[in-house]
Amino acid sequence: MSLSCSDCFSDLLCAEDSGILSGESPECSSDLDSPACSEESIASFIEDERNFVPGFDYLARFRSHSLDASARAESVAWILKVHSYYGFQPLTAYLSVNYLDRFLDSRRLPQTNGWPLQLLSVACLSLAAKMEEPLVPSLLDLQVESAKYIFEPRTIRRMELLVLGVLDWRLRSVTPFSFIGFFACKLDSTGAFVGFLISRATEIILSNIQEASFLEYWPSCIAAAAILSAASDIPDFSMVNSENAELWCEGLSKEKINGCYRLMQELVLENRRTKTPKILPQVRVTIRPGMRSSDSSSSSSSSSFKRRKLNNWLWVDDDKGSSE
Repeated sequence: MSLSCSDCFSDLLCAEDSGILSGESPECSSDLDSPACSEESIASFIEDERNFVPGFDYLARFRSHSLDASARAESVAWILKVHSYYGFQPLTAYLSVNYLDRFLDSRRLPQTNGWPLQLLSVACLSLAAKMEEPLVPSLLDLQVESAKYIFEPRTIRRMELLVLGVLDWRLRSVTPFSFIGFFACKLDSTGAFVGFLISRATEIILSNIQEASFLEYWPSCIAAAAILSAASDIPDFSMVNSENAELWCEGLSKEKINGCYRLMQELVLENRRTKTPKILPQVRVTIRPGMRSSDSSSSSSSSSFKRRKLNNWLWVDDDKGSSE
């Protein structure tokens, strides 16, 4: 799908009707504060989740190094830093990464020095925040936590429009958070540990989204494995396994749940470690109408920001086939 990013699309409002932004959304909210969904809603999520994940070859492209897993991990790490900085909801962080992965599965970014992926990360985080947060920082204020590049608002809005087009405006994704409340209630029918299970599973899910290997598993499987991992901290549920989890709803596979659970166990301790954030230089990126790709960037040694000129976004209008 080709999307024009001309100056007539100079603004993307925050107050769009949620139905327009969401497309066809499931009946039950995926918000963590919502009550556990009904069996019918969960069945609908299971049926629909395939429409909100990257294609089967997406992970293979990371393993073959046609996509850079370390660059993705760096982008996700930045999203999580901003998520923590502003105290965003867990769903906001997950949706940001979901949008990023679905976009990269459909479109190839230019092989440059990294600013296209950073711009995509900012746009995906901005869209997710508009979907889930009651208060959304300005586009400039969103670029905190040692962002390597600083983009002007209209540049980000253009990228938002491109992301919306590539995702076919389907932003209300099915995520692991659509399932964890239901699975927690299935595991603990008394409700005594449901709050802990949801909280711990949420922590596990967010701590692992940097790892590309989890792209092998669909949201329902990740949710089931996260609940099992959380349950291992409770003596009463320490014997619950993937065979039990498979019975929580139709469509779950004990083999997939077990594989995802083992991966979580391998990574959870490593991801708990506090890492010193890497301080990266900031670069303010601007675009100018009519700018030719041959124009050189101008810089000043007395300025705290470099200014990098973009080639009028010619790459934005290319479809996937022509950009490879």
